[in-house]
Amino acid sequence: MDLTPRLKQILMIMLEDGGVIPVKELAQRIGVSKRTVQRELEYIGSSLRQYRITFETKTGRGVWIAGSEEDKQKLLAELRQKDNYDVTNREERRKRLILEILKNKGLKKLFYYASQFQVSEATISTDLEAVEGWLGEQHLIVTRKPGSGIEVNGTEKDYRRAIRTFIEENIDTQVIRESYEMEESEKEISVIYGSSIGQILNETILKRVVNCLSAIEDKRMLTLTDSSYMGLVLHISIAMSRILKNEIMEQRESWCSQIAEDEEYLLAKEIVKRLEAEFALEIPEIEIVYICLHIKGAKHQGIEWNGQKTIEVERKELLDLINEMINAYDSENAFAIKQDNEFIQGLLAHLQPTFVRLLYDMKIANPVLEDIKQSYPDIFERSRRAAAVLEEWMGKPIPETEIGFLTIHFGAAQVRMEGKKENIRRVTVGVVCASGIGISRLMLTKLDRIFRERIQMETYGQSDITPYIAGKMDFFVSSIALKSADVDVDIDVIQVNPLLNNEDIEKIRQKIFYYERIPKKEQEETRFMMELEQVNILAMQIKTILRYMEVFRVSNDLTFEELVIAVSEKMSPYRDQQMMIQEDIERREKLGSQIFAEFGFGLLHTRTKGVLRPSFSVCVTRDRGTFCNPYFKGIQVVLVMLLPVDENIRVNSEILGHISSVLIEDYTFLDTVIKGEKEEIRMGLSEHLRLFFNQYLNRI
Repeated sequence: MDLTPRLKQILMIMLEDGGVIPVKELAQRIGVSKRTVQRELEYIGSSLRQYRITFETKTGRGVWIAGSEEDKQKLLAELRQKDNYDVTNREERRKRLILEILKNKGLKKLFYYASQFQVSEATISTDLEAVEGWLGEQHLIVTRKPGSGIEVNGTEKDYRRAIRTFIEENIDTQVIRESYEMEESEKEISVIYGSSIGQILNETILKRVVNCLSAIEDKRMLTLTDSSYMGLVLHISIAMSRILKNEIMEQRESWCSQIAEDEEYLLAKEIVKRLEAEFALEIPEIEIVYICLHIKGAKHQGIEWNGQKTIEVERKELLDLINEMINAYDSENAFAIKQDNEFIQGLLAHLQPTFVRLLYDMKIANPVLEDIKQSYPDIFERSRRAAAVLEEWMGKPIPETEIGFLTIHFGAAQVRMEGKKENIRRVTVGVVCASGIGISRLMLTKLDRIFRERIQMETYGQSDITPYIAGKMDFFVSSIALKSADVDVDIDVIQVNPLLNNEDIEKIRQKIFYYERIPKKEQEETRFMMELEQVNILAMQIKTILRYMEVFRVSNDLTFEELVIAVSEKMSPYRDQQMMIQEDIERREKLGSQIFAEFGFGLLHTRTKGVLRPSFSVCVTRDRGTFCNPYFKGIQVVLVMLLPVDENIRVNSEILGHISSVLIEDYTFLDTVIKGEKEEIRMGLSEHLRLFFNQYLNRI
């Protein structure tokens, strides 16, 4: 059953309540407009037929689900276990696109993927271009066939490698943490299948694999850590899914002959024997080898050694190796580090699977390697010295990905060894874009959601960064190139992707960690008089924006350039000012498109001498449909925010920046804007600006 995330919310509320619910109440509980709920419910009937229940509605009463209690509970259970996701989260959507590609070989139309993820074909085409590089690294080649769709080509070995790499890069520690909160009988299947990785699995196959593994009472199975057990289940489930589709590994790897029939190999053979009986098929021997390697490389809750060199060694011999590594890392403080039992046990558990990877040239992903090298260069270099000891002992080169993991262990030990009591404070962060009212507000919203109480943020345009502002901020996060020379003052700045990918977030996290632990910059004077003046200016500017707010309609067929001309003519009657507005909007658009298909609106914003007061206007099509030109990516509304070039630029930026964030966070207000009724928009805008004004007063 293909349902939008919002429709799933609606159904779950209706099924949990069990009675008649007024549409207005339903809308309030979900946080959207009544019209949005009505639109979602238009086609719900056809989706419910397979469950032998019906959607009922009666004017004046409300809506409800009719059918037997058993059928309704069946649907509710399915909805609860489905892995919902936020369609506006581009990073999450692209991961799911990779999963969908790995799940099924063969030709697929763009429409198939677009309907899967509830976005336009243009958006999914852009997503496909973004993931093409990752697929290429796995030797999977994307081929576009005009009129037919896209096809991903590669060998079965390439597909398996890609799936393993994806799991290594995306195994969710939150998923593992949540598993501790569940009953033991439920956790293996529901936690894995409820995760995004579970998408590539068939639930029936997953359950049968778990049943096979649960029946094996081998100590090595019982002592696997949660993450290693999850990895083994995923590995086998994926293999079985592809074997059942007759997608078999074409050839053995060169190192397969090196795998001796030891205890791990015999355990792998027992697992395969049970799988063959469960699925009534013959499993190739190469699958035994891969399962064996997975077991050898797994982490265990307890560490046991039985005398084998390299993979399983005598505990004393391994402790001697760790002591040598510690001496190489820091000879002066070696004694203190060797007393850190948490470090010793952690490194013992880490080294066993490391031996397996090194011995069989197995790669491991380390997505934070570059951040580790940049943020902790001294610890990384000392860990490299420790790795040289391991390299000599193993007779195998140690890649930087492995050194990165050693850095994490040694770095944690160093922090514990120093044992300093740290005074943690709140960090002040300046969020910068070209104007301070568009992209910066998007970044601020996401950063607030991630770091919340750890930081206090302000948004700025490039020209706002004065010595006073720089003195107030600990560091800046900027979507544009920003150097000290550009703003005539020394600043600490991180340049990021406007939509903040995982790499950007990690850099910001490390910077926050640093500034939390150093004293706050001293302020030289009180700001009371200035604050009073700012409050007065803020009130006047809010009043101006509300008074002169406009809603105007244009043709559906306008190009971007034609829309800019139409906007300029609405904003000023004078030709010279119209030209200024046009040039400034187009100049801002060249820095980065402000058409946000994910959020459903475009944003034309800039500073310009073409206006004398701050303005907020709404531009919709004459029939309130979508803009037809492909540049607009199917949006229904364009918002126009213009700032005059005057002494109130800071206050104006804050007001219009707040409006930008409201459009993203409050679907109800955005829905009101899209409908295009001027007074309703003004009322909604007035309420949000009233709250903003009160928050501003509380802040100062």
